[in-house]
Amino acid sequence: MTSVVLISDERITGIPAIESGEALADLETVGISAEGRQYVRAGLAERLALAQTFLPTGVRLHVVEGLRPLESQQKIYAGYLAEVKSLNPDISDAEAHTLASRFVSPVEVAPHVAGAAVDLTLIGENGPYDLGTPIDATPEQSNGACFFDATNISREARTNRSLLADVLTSAGLVNYPTEWWHWSFGDRYWAYCEKQPNAIYGPTVAPELSTLSTPAE
Repeated sequence: MTSVVLISDERITGIPAIESGEALADLETVGISAEGRQYVRAGLAERLALAQTFLPTGVRLHVVEGLRPLESQQKIYAGYLAEVKSLNPDISDAEAHTLASRFVSPVEVAPHVAGAAVDLTLIGENGPYDLGTPIDATPEQSNGACFFDATNISREARTNRSLLADVLTSAGLVNYPTEWWHWSFGDRYWAYCEKQPNAIYGPTVAPELSTLSTPAE
């Protein structure tokens, strides 16, 4: 497995976020299946809609989570950090922070709170496809199988991950390599991967429904 640049790395945290002011969009408006009403930046919604057109007939994207409230991000990170420390009682705070960022982004650089990321999978007529692990399976729970390039998954799961990656990268999204399900556009990790000088989305909150943007066709 190739070395992974974690989102807590200074190569990521040192990238500035220059807010573009782009509105949020409801994924329903672009035909993306989601669990409840899911909001993301309009540019990300457009790219997800494009990615879906690349999929074989009968296969669709399904978003489990898009925009995440800042308070939720803080709670998730604190909970996983506590778990990491309990499993590794002798490590320093800095080491715990690094280990935690394999799975949960520190609040200050979190792409979900910017509406710049989605957690998603593939579904078909018979339900979800096999992608190797459940969404949100931690490295500890999955023995590392949550990493996109993990080798301890079935051939079917590897094929499905490759399909997911093909359509999403073709539409301009990037993957956080420790989580096969996490894809983003416009955040710091995207800026790093795409060699952009800055992220274009910073933290945001869901507006009232009447102010949501419908992405251009």
